[in-house]
Amino acid sequence: MSKKILIIGMVIMLSFTVLSCTKKKEASDSNNDKVKVMVSIYPLKEFTEAIGKDKVEVKALVPEGSEPHDFDPKPKDLEALNKTEIFVYNGLGMEEWIDKVLGTIENKNSVNHVDNGIVRTEVVDSSLSVNTIKTDGKLDPHIWLSLKEAKIQALNIKNALVKVDAKNKDFYEGNYKEFTKSIDEVIEKNTSRFNNLNNKDFVTSHAAFGYLCRDFGLEQKSAQDVFGEGELTPQKLKEIVEFTKKYNIKTIFMENSDSAKVSETLAKEVGGKVQKIYTLENKEDNKNYIEAMKNNLDNIYESLK
Repeated sequence: MSKKILIIGMVIMLSFTVLSCTKKKEASDSNNDKVKVMVSIYPLKEFTEAIGKDKVEVKALVPEGSEPHDFDPKPKDLEALNKTEIFVYNGLGMEEWIDKVLGTIENKNSVNHVDNGIVRTEVVDSSLSVNTIKTDGKLDPHIWLSLKEAKIQALNIKNALVKVDAKNKDFYEGNYKEFTKSIDEVIEKNTSRFNNLNNKDFVTSHAAFGYLCRDFGLEQKSAQDVFGEGELTPQKLKEIVEFTKKYNIKTIFMENSDSAKVSETLAKEVGGKVQKIYTLENKEDNKNYIEAMKNNLDNIYESLK
């Protein structure tokens, strides 16, 4: 009797083993069917996943929580990149290391820089004393913070997916339309309400929001430049404090933990508060792109009312 039980137990265990192996193989086969995409920075990962959904496998070259400007790709990163079918990068100087990466890519046709078709702006120093001086012809790379330009980035990604996976063209087209419809709804709502405001100026510690400002006729003032560089000197602090008092600005927007000290110093000087704002260089507070942009615009609007 015990021998029969032992045999039955072994059969059951063998069945579970076979079933488990089968499922793993099916999952592996499923992943092999997906278009493998490498993106340079986090926001492009979101755009690609919104359009490709379950037909893509997307990884970001810059690790979560890392600073994109300072990233130094390792040999293992370049090896992983060459195993993908599509490489998507932002351009406009966001990836200062891009030449090093592009030189190692074997399939040059896989490369897509999604600033094609973008209406670019030169960097303007947004400190209060030199608000009209351009800085060496450099371009502002934060194009994903414009809802309008994000649609163009998404279009470039959609076209890249269709190019390598034409059989699923309708799928990608449909997802692109769905994604951009959500963006258009946010644009429409905020265009009308910002147009009705007289106050258009807000203060951040880092001048990353030039494209967002262009979308809605706003102006940003900041302590650090578009690349997050520059110190809050006594002179600059004085200028910003005078500006905030003149226009009764009580909110200082903080982009990340690195800028917290700057933001808190400004807020203390003007008797105001620090309000978080998302640059979306990383995923924060479990918000997707649309949610984070809505949050940004809601908070800016409330600060200007």
